[in-house]
Amino acid sequence: MRIFGISLYVIVALLFAVHAIRNQQNMYWLLILFLFPGLGSLVYFFVIYLPSLRQSRGARATGRAISQLVDPNRAVREARTDFDRAPTVAHRMRLGAALLDAGNAAEALEHYQAAATGPFASDPALLEGLARAQFANGNAVATQETLEKLFAVQPVARQQPVPSLLYAQALAANGAAGTRAAFEAALACASDAAPRCLFAEWLARQPAEADRQRARELYADIVHDAKHWPRHAREHNSEWLQRAQAGLSR
Repeated sequence: MRIFGISLYVIVALLFAVHAIRNQQNMYWLLILFLFPGLGSLVYFFVIYLPSLRQSRGARATGRAISQLVDPNRAVREARTDFDRAPTVAHRMRLGAALLDAGNAAEALEHYQAAATGPFASDPALLEGLARAQFANGNAVATQETLEKLFAVQPVARQQPVPSLLYAQALAANGAAGTRAAFEAALACASDAAPRCLFAEWLARQPAEADRQRARELYADIVHDAKHWPRHAREHNSEWLQRAQAGLSR
């Protein structure tokens, strides 16, 4: 039994040693872990492993979700407090983003429009936020114009998931030429299932049978890929999966 206990300490120490090497921790941790496998593992867990776990992408996403459930207005409240204390452009943009995420698109647009009248009117982050707020308020024409200004200031934004998809949505809402190409560009830099689903929904409304067939293929791809998604991806894409399944059933 004692040998089993010692072996367990060594196994845990080895696991933490692998973590230390992969995360480029100081090599003295290896010395601590192997000289004092029990105590060293305990210290490593609280000093290095647990903080890194809290900073992981999944942990941050979980933390945000829990915070949203417990105190859904916290982000807006804190952003508003900071803006009231110091009404800088950065604080105004943060408040606008928080309001937009909370579903208050009208007030968010007011803040982004106010920020866009100053010397930071061509700031890429400001333009992207303004476009999001304009689209959330149903102004697809203004959204298209703002995004085209963004692309002129920062061409690489055309290859970024959020602005490229938003541009395709704006063109689709405006019935503008280039909608198909914009959706194809959004697909090329997609980070989730949203571009495929939205493109499929647009294709399904087109008169050509080839477009409707492409829509069914895109829907089917989402449903097929969902079988292999990890849990966090399934949760993130749940809306698009449901819409794809509904699209296929039609």
